[in-house]
Amino acid sequence: MTSKELTKYESNYSEEGFWKKMQKLAKKAGIKTVYYALVLYYTLTDPATPARYRAVIAGALGYLILPMDFIPDLLPFTGLADDWAALIAAVAFVAGAITPAIKARARAKLTDWFGSVADSQLGDLA
Repeated sequence: MTSKELTKYESNYSEEGFWKKMQKLAKKAGIKTVYYALVLYYTLTDPATPARYRAVIAGALGYLILPMDFIPDLLPFTGLADDWAALIAAVAFVAGAITPAIKARARAKLTDWFGSVADSQLGDLA
């Protein structure tokens, strides 16, 4: 997905919808997916994040929240592939705005939900 494609889903984003989706997704999607979503969320809420990045992040998180997407989330193994692609595309686009403090906040939330988390579980954003 391109950054332009992601901005189509910006209107689907809401903070309440994000946290509801995270509760449902946390165990099913795995730590790495949840971590990337949290990193994007905290980047979105950081006042220092440039406006040009906000629409892309909101679009990616809106796509994640959207109940009916390209590949239904209920399908085993493949249902979250399109959501993962949206998260990866957004992270790549906004990488310059992702600070160590944002990563630390995301990791702290993961620790609250999952307990101890190893760097190897977080992928390239560790």
